[in-house]
Amino acid sequence: MSTATLNYPIEDAEAASIEIAKHVDKWRDQEGNLIMILHEIQDEHGYVPRQISMELANELDVSLARIYEVITFYQYFKLTPPGRCNIAVCNGTACYLKGAAHILSQLESKLDIKEGETTEDRAFHLETVRCIGCCGMSPSLSIDGKTYGRVRSSDISELLEEASKEKGLR
Repeated sequence: MSTATLNYPIEDAEAASIEIAKHVDKWRDQEGNLIMILHEIQDEHGYVPRQISMELANELDVSLARIYEVITFYQYFKLTPPGRCNIAVCNGTACYLKGAAHILSQLESKLDIKEGETTEDRAFHLETVRCIGCCGMSPSLSIDGKTYGRVRSSDISELLEEASKEKGLR
């Protein structure tokens, strides 16, 4: 998923209807089409917009509750737009023991959000992950897939500044 091309809230019912029609047409006769359509929507938007869910329910003639049952069951699907810059703090054993909680706390303080939240301007999303595979460089984090190891509290401001410049934020 390329965060540079994410389409944020669709408020135009006609645009939502057109978008849903293209996905439904592609998957209409396939078993398990609901989840495949939701994957395409998630990939395109970074989350599943409510307006799209309502249009999808109408188009597939299923209840909105069924759609939300699928969306909320799988961790892959999101109900809110992601940040344009996504920060994942590793909370695996090595990172945890080497201070991941402090790194997370610093990020929460600097961004004025809690883990799992997105800044109000949708610039940053902050989450924890179980492991990013850099145990030898703990504590580590990734910003939009780029990994940083041996992160110290003093690195946080610089990492946020670098990410902001790369994404043209703030």
